[in-house]
Amino acid sequence: MRATVLTIGDELLIGQIVDTNAAWIGERLTVMGIRPIRLETVGDEQVQMREALARAMRDGRVTVVTGGLGPTHDDLTREVVASLFNAPLREDPALVEGMRRRFERRGMQMPASNRVQALVPDGFEAIPNPVGTAPALVGSYPHPQGDGLIVLLPGVPYEMQAFMQDHMLGRIAAMDGAPEVLQRTLLTVGISESALADLLDGAKAYLHPETSLAFLPNLRGVRLRLTAVGPDAASRLEDLATFIHARAEKWIYGEGQDTLEAAVGRLLKERNLTVATAESCTGGFVAHRLTDVPGSSEWVIGGVVAYANSVKQQQLGVRSETLGTFGAVSRQTACEMADGVRRLLGSDVGISTTGIMGPGGGSEGKPVGTFWMGISSSKRTVAVDMALGMDRIRNKERASTAVLDLLRRELQHFG
Repeated sequence: MRATVLTIGDELLIGQIVDTNAAWIGERLTVMGIRPIRLETVGDEQVQMREALARAMRDGRVTVVTGGLGPTHDDLTREVVASLFNAPLREDPALVEGMRRRFERRGMQMPASNRVQALVPDGFEAIPNPVGTAPALVGSYPHPQGDGLIVLLPGVPYEMQAFMQDHMLGRIAAMDGAPEVLQRTLLTVGISESALADLLDGAKAYLHPETSLAFLPNLRGVRLRLTAVGPDAASRLEDLATFIHARAEKWIYGEGQDTLEAAVGRLLKERNLTVATAESCTGGFVAHRLTDVPGSSEWVIGGVVAYANSVKQQQLGVRSETLGTFGAVSRQTACEMADGVRRLLGSDVGISTTGIMGPGGGSEGKPVGTFWMGISSSKRTVAVDMALGMDRIRNKERASTAVLDLLRRELQHFG
């Protein structure tokens, strides 16, 4: 089954907003065995929108459209669709009332302009928006391969994603002729894509046209996407996953939509341990990631952003002799920072980061990208170094992932 994705908005064309919607939708459809054949972006111009929409519906049995459902004069998707389908727009009183209550809960009066978002083309189903005002609109159209499905979604990414996950993906999967596809995603950290590929070279014996393995690297690790199609997909998927776990278990921390910080949180909770952070070069980003996990107050005690040497000394107890002899970016300082924050905040484990994130600040002995991370517990205090790159933001991302992985591996030694 083929699909097309159409994203609408001048802001996308001029680069004011990066179009993440098309990539997100394309990935989710692919997971389901639905093949996206075209991702297209058009501006807020009715003729171009109508031509692109007609083209999308002609070529794809599933058409997903995002954007142009707002309350302003340049939000034209409703009007274009109504014209193309020859379906008059009618106001849905239930949508109006839902929007009015939403504004009242926020202590505001609903602007009159929002009523336009309650206009629904005849024959379309409107699904109220739980996190915004623009509803999703769902309709059908004739297609040579069977009934086609058209989905109109808000352009705001988190609103679009909520609609797709809660309502649309299930409908698409239930369509006549949708392929039977099973998929698992194994999440790894601390190993490069190439090293992982070498490690899993024997996986070729489990692969054929209906079973595949994809390597999907990013700054936080490598995702392994396992896909199987057909009546025995479950057993083939399990065989492949078993082989991968046997070879790469130490680098696998979770599956699906799991995160490294959530995996660390589970380990801390299972072992009834707490952690505190002492961060220099990551500026609090490690603590931010740890506290993104619901319930993290059970295992995160607190943290210190010790950017200046004076804070390292006064708050964490790093010795002036250590800083003078070895410098702020060193194994010795990372260890003393981890020890210091564990003592200061009374946690079971202390972790630390110190490094040169760039683009300046490096030297011949300590170039940009030099990074040390420390960990302190009742068992031991150690520090590990890592060579990062030249990009400051990417370095902070990679550094935070590395220290969380260090914590993950250290926690496995606690029974």
